[in-house]
Amino acid sequence: MQNIFVTRPSIPEFDKYCEILKDIWETRQLTNMGKYHKIFQAKLIELLNVSNVELFTNGHMALELSLQAFNFPRGAEIITTPFTFASTTHAIVRNNLTPVFCDINSEDYTLDVTKLENLITDRTCAIMPVHVYGNICNVNEINRLAKKYSLKVIYDAAHAFGEKFDGKNIAEFGDVSCFSFHATKVFNSIEGGAACFEDRNLGIKLYQLKNFGISGPESVDGVGANAKMNEFCAAMGLCNLENLGEDIAKRKLIYERYMENLSGVEGLKLNFIQKNLESNYAYFPVIFNEKIFGTSRNEVFAVLENEGILARKYFYPLTSDFKCFHGKFDSSKTPTALRISKRVLTLPFYADLDFEDVDRICKLILSCKK
Repeated sequence: MQNIFVTRPSIPEFDKYCEILKDIWETRQLTNMGKYHKIFQAKLIELLNVSNVELFTNGHMALELSLQAFNFPRGAEIITTPFTFASTTHAIVRNNLTPVFCDINSEDYTLDVTKLENLITDRTCAIMPVHVYGNICNVNEINRLAKKYSLKVIYDAAHAFGEKFDGKNIAEFGDVSCFSFHATKVFNSIEGGAACFEDRNLGIKLYQLKNFGISGPESVDGVGANAKMNEFCAAMGLCNLENLGEDIAKRKLIYERYMENLSGVEGLKLNFIQKNLESNYAYFPVIFNEKIFGTSRNEVFAVLENEGILARKYFYPLTSDFKCFHGKFDSSKTPTALRISKRVLTLPFYADLDFEDVDRICKLILSCKK
């Protein structure tokens, strides 16, 4: 029996992708903001209802260079969450900025906005909230506090592509919203990322930063990186955009199947879709309460793994507990995040996951209940 992985990338029909590849082969323009890069960029601007999109080689560079573009003073504080992928925290630290960790709420696992204001100091320059599992942060309260204290807001929206909240595309919130188009995401361009924003001047900076700081044929105004999306990734993105609606519809059915199997089970907390959210059904996290369920998250993980079902402890450990930050942060100051990180398991979830596999996964989980 084949392993079932936590995610599996959606890919277009082979012939459709090869159609574009033929053109790339003929022109031999493989990178440097070529034809398909520009088409993909324009399609995203239209889809996401934003004024500007810059494409990157991956979502991490979108985050890291967005922070760099604001030119915050060295050591400035960025309020964020430890309940996230390494990229979020590393983007801050690699810019010589200081992450200040805010706890999460236990309902949707995003920043606990009731604790946010107390963390703001005269060194705070920005908030970097994270939309988690497709759950959307309290964007209205974050916006209110950002305006009150004149802070920038850079959203890590890696889990939220294609979503709308109160009828507004999630890409429209904050000074910048950054997306990942990695193969594990709801939408992928193999590897890739994007930053969405309104300020055209920010776009000029981002363009230069992703292209070595080059501002003209004979002019390099600053030190930049090489973070350009290539034509092959842009082509994959264009093909996958055509299937996005269908993929999300399939994911919804799988979500509902999981809910049918696991709803009402004592000791399990499932992820309910937020009010007024058009969800992309990005992940299916389950929180295990060992005292009630009778079996720990780790024990359930091992049972599934033994059957070739590779769930993921996502996110564990907290980024504040990473070995590379040993002694710098105290995760006891974010107790909800710490508790959830020790109990969460994200189950296999992708567009072409069979219902029979969903049922088998759930049966194994329920067999662990004591």
